[in-house]
Amino acid sequence: MWAITKASIRAMFRSPSAVVFSLAFPLVFILVFGFIGGRSGSVKVGIDKRSDTTSQMYQRLAAAPNLKLVTDEPQADMEDDLRKGRLTAILRIEKGAGADSAAPQLKLHVKTSTATSPDNKAQLINVLQMGINAANDVVYPRPSVAEIIPETVPGRQYKPIDFILPGQLGFSLLSAAVFGTAFLFFSLRQTLVLKRFFATPIHRMYIILGEAISRLLFQSFGSIVIIGLGYFAFGFTLVNGFVTFLEMLVLCLFGLIVFMGFGFVVSGIAKSESTIPPMANIVTLPQFLLAGTFFSVDVFPAWLQPICKIMPLTYLNDALRKIAFEGMHLWDLGPQLLVLTIWGVVVYGVAVKVFRWE
Repeated sequence: MWAITKASIRAMFRSPSAVVFSLAFPLVFILVFGFIGGRSGSVKVGIDKRSDTTSQMYQRLAAAPNLKLVTDEPQADMEDDLRKGRLTAILRIEKGAGADSAAPQLKLHVKTSTATSPDNKAQLINVLQMGINAANDVVYPRPSVAEIIPETVPGRQYKPIDFILPGQLGFSLLSAAVFGTAFLFFSLRQTLVLKRFFATPIHRMYIILGEAISRLLFQSFGSIVIIGLGYFAFGFTLVNGFVTFLEMLVLCLFGLIVFMGFGFVVSGIAKSESTIPPMANIVTLPQFLLAGTFFSVDVFPAWLQPICKIMPLTYLNDALRKIAFEGMHLWDLGPQLLVLTIWGVVVYGVAVKVFRWE
């Protein structure tokens, strides 16, 4: 088993495609997003439970295409999301003076945190001001239909690299597991190497374990390089320091084991080497685009989000971000680990059915 492991590791380091998909592509994306910075998408705003949702101002905000109002979360959860940068602000729309008064009719309490992106905060204030201006045109000559009352609370700064790096880790793990495993086992089967292994006095499970361990070691090296570059070059957040780093590595290895099942399925189904890339892309490309790798799932239309939320890479990316930025531990990630485990059981069940030695 260890002989197979060492031989496989040598082969991977000598393979340009393995190095490119596992290290080069993720590092390039991290460098690009790290230097450019910023994330696009709608601005998420929590609506305080005490807000006047019958006002015209609230209706204008609800209709704004670049705002996403959060109304169904408990107040405590919204406060927690605000401090962790998942909400741009919490808005409380309060009735002011009466309609006959010259004072503003509404007061808009905008609570942000130091974790709020300055760009998102500016975008929100701009939308609020546009709504006020539109209302003022209707009720002129009143001085203003509302006034904005800002408030800032402490929070952890959420940098662009804190979003993009976990996504690139997931990208690296999925591509290496699916493409690497599928091509490797198809090649070994096609060249009759697997058949020779099968004829030697070695248990077939050790053959699989040797190849699996080599990928775990290789990808551990890749994950260390990616996390290290993000931390030292771009200030990637590791809330609990080295403990967070170790927990991210453990989670990466668990995700890799699950994703390797897809590679076994593809290698078992493929009839020729030319059919592997399209079949592997059917598995990987939707997840690269829809699983929160490059941008948040929240930017997609409502009808598409349930599809995003059944993909295993979505839960791996989410779990990595919760560990790195929010300081959660592995035992706090029950839902994410449960979904990944279910995917693992299903995909390995299929892999056993379609796996062939020759």
